[in-house]
Amino acid sequence: QVQLVESGGGLVQAGGSLRLSCAASGLTFSSYGMGWFRQAPGKEREFVATIAWSGGSTYYADSVKGRFTISRDNAKNTVYLQMNSLKPEDTAVYYCAARRGLGRTGLNDYDYWGQGTQVTVSS
Repeated sequence: QVQLVESGGGLVQAGGSLRLSCAASGLTFSSYGMGWFRQAPGKEREFVATIAWSGGSTYYADSVKGRFTISRDNAKNTVYLQMNSLKPEDTAVYYCAARRGLGRTGLNDYDYWGQGTQVTVSS
C-alpha cells in the first residue's frame, strides 16, 4: 500500500521560511517522479514544483520560481520543498504526489497523493 505523508507545515510570517517533507512508503521511491501541489481556499489545486526520479531535473511554477526549491533523498524515500520569502498568497494546503518516471505538472499525471499539510503565511 502506497503512502505519502507530508509534514512541516505551519504558521509563518511573510518573508519567512518553511521546509516541507513528504515521506513515501510502499513504492520503489527512486523510480518515481515527485511533485508538490497546493490548494488555497476556494481555488483549484495547482502545480508548484516537480522533480524527476533521479533528482536531476526540476521544474517550478512561475509563482514560486526563485523562492522554492524541490529536492529529494532517495535513501530516505523523502522529497522536500524548501520555501523561502513566503508571501500571504502562498497560504494553502500543500500536497505531494508520485508518478513513475519523470516529473509532470498536471494533476492527472500523478498516481498517488498525500493528505496534505497546511501552510499559513501571515502578513
